[in-house]
Amino acid sequence: MKESSVRYVCRECGHIETKWNGRCPECGSWNSFDEEKTVPVQKGRTEPQTVMDGSVQKLSDIPYESTMRVSSGIDELDRVLGGGVMRPSSVLVGGDPGIGKSTIMLQMLGSLSAHGSVLYVSGEESPSQVRMRAERLGVDTASVSIFCDTRLEALSETIGRLSPGYIIIDSLQTLYSASIASMAGSPNQIKACCMELSLLAKKIGAAIFFIGHVTKEGAIAGPKIVEHIVDTVLYFESAETGMRLLRASKNRFGSVDEIGLFVMDSSGLHGVKDPSSFFLSSRREKGIPSGIAYTAVVEGSRTFSVEIQALVVPAKTGLQRIYSDRIDIARVSRVAAILQKHAGLVLADQDIYVNVAGGMKLSEVSIELALALALYSSKEDVPLRAGLAAFGELSLAGEIRQVAFADRRMKNLAEMGFREVLSGESKSGLPIMTERATNIKAALIAAFSIRK
Repeated sequence: MKESSVRYVCRECGHIETKWNGRCPECGSWNSFDEEKTVPVQKGRTEPQTVMDGSVQKLSDIPYESTMRVSSGIDELDRVLGGGVMRPSSVLVGGDPGIGKSTIMLQMLGSLSAHGSVLYVSGEESPSQVRMRAERLGVDTASVSIFCDTRLEALSETIGRLSPGYIIIDSLQTLYSASIASMAGSPNQIKACCMELSLLAKKIGAAIFFIGHVTKEGAIAGPKIVEHIVDTVLYFESAETGMRLLRASKNRFGSVDEIGLFVMDSSGLHGVKDPSSFFLSSRREKGIPSGIAYTAVVEGSRTFSVEIQALVVPAKTGLQRIYSDRIDIARVSRVAAILQKHAGLVLADQDIYVNVAGGMKLSEVSIELALALALYSSKEDVPLRAGLAAFGELSLAGEIRQVAFADRRMKNLAEMGFREVLSGESKSGLPIMTERATNIKAALIAAFSIRK
């Protein structure tokens, strides 16, 4: 009998084939099969068992405590989690290498140690490395226990014996179960280890955080089912200013609209006090160049003023190309088509470059009016009036539609020093002058006309 063999596993769904296929017959993904060497299964080891209580109970008999959610000690993290760390729960944290996943988790453990015992499981760093980082971050090392073993069986036994209240797994891809005939980091290993530890944490009433690696596309490495297993999925992103953005793509205990903003220094990650200042370039009152427009976006309970930058130049090949990684290219193309149809601005033979100051990704429909103004300003080389901001959704008929939270947007823009707002609605009683435009042509006349 062979001691090892080769098989091919789909990285998206975990489907196994004996030979490589271009397309997975289970989930339909292309070029998703990875070669994997299997290892023999240890004798006497059974498959992982479900660790939840199998008895049938009425919901009214289930105990519920108001103290199940506690603060992580980091306001921005609490905001994204929905108000704090829930017990029991399982959270998956992903992000690029070096972005601060391990740092923020260690900072969080230092604060959570006041609410219960904590355990840090390291599969990538030695205990001395973790201690050095903890001391640099100002974490009380006497309050944090560490366990450096990637074997699922040893880890499960340790967690069951200690019953910690909060657990960090750094990282999920390093875990290994002897009952799975594949190498650590394979889809089956990741799925089995995540499932067993999540159920074990819920049985003992603990909150468990898995730190996950990401692929070059930015998705968490491993089968997609892992994101279905856990309660919350968090993603770390890096902005051009060096700021870190924390988003939730799934949250069973709160909203997925909130974002956390952090800056990193030698003492760790810290929440941003004045977020809008990171997304607005410092310009003199009368020195705004062409191609610049300002708007306000709403992310959960927060409102940010942002700067949209556009550059329109003749296409080198005669065919339009659009370069935009902060605003969806399809949205830029649609706004350009609206300008050409309803404002007579020919952009079909122009290359379009779009950026957002500070590196924030924008997906709201409210940015479309400001994007149109920036494109027109760059093409005609006419700057917008100083102190003017705009927001509104553009229809394909060239109409400007109203958007939600207009009062919040105008209030934020007034606080940031803007004097005028152009939108699809008019508001009174606000400390800023508002002007209503019903269509894109009227908006361009109002934005670029010279006023005494």
